[in-house]
Amino acid sequence: MFLDIVKHSRSYRGYDSSYLFTKEMLLSYVDCARYAPSSVNAQPFRYYLVWEQDEVATLQTATGWARALPELTLPHEGKCPTAFIVICQDMNLGDSLPRYQKDVGIVAQTMLLAAASEGLGGCMIGNYNAKTVKEMLSLPEQLSPVLIVAFGKPDEAIEIVEVDEGANIAYYRDENDVHYVPKRKLEDIVLTKD
Repeated sequence: MFLDIVKHSRSYRGYDSSYLFTKEMLLSYVDCARYAPSSVNAQPFRYYLVWEQDEVATLQTATGWARALPELTLPHEGKCPTAFIVICQDMNLGDSLPRYQKDVGIVAQTMLLAAASEGLGGCMIGNYNAKTVKEMLSLPEQLSPVLIVAFGKPDEAIEIVEVDEGANIAYYRDENDVHYVPKRKLEDIVLTKD
């Protein structure tokens, strides 16, 4: 069952715009994330919740999506996420951004797995201007945005395809707008003595 949740926790770039989140739903994801491991248990992250639709629309304008598909505008019109969580590092609690890069991935994936377990989805977004986002959200001086996580009810088809060693692993879309995600085979990534 857990493997199914992992397989459904994709980077979605198309959502049902009628599905709306509540503050309590986003709080439940942050509650899961706060139990995740943290380097030297510093717990340097603070989470800005965005669920009110005017603020969601404003933050959407500061994000870039699907850099590997520059010929497409994603999400398509009317298919944007309906909530965000902006993960911020409190520089008073952990002054080294690189040290906590692995931690930010752990908390983001924890939140996305929580969403996937409810039939929802999201996408980690690293393509944004931190200064613009900080100003847009009126964040305090000590908080630095380190990752934006979009949330929504997925409304697009994503297919995982296993590929042979050496094959192209870039994601792509077909003429029906189905999104394909190549994954290396298990036997090609596991190192053993025999």
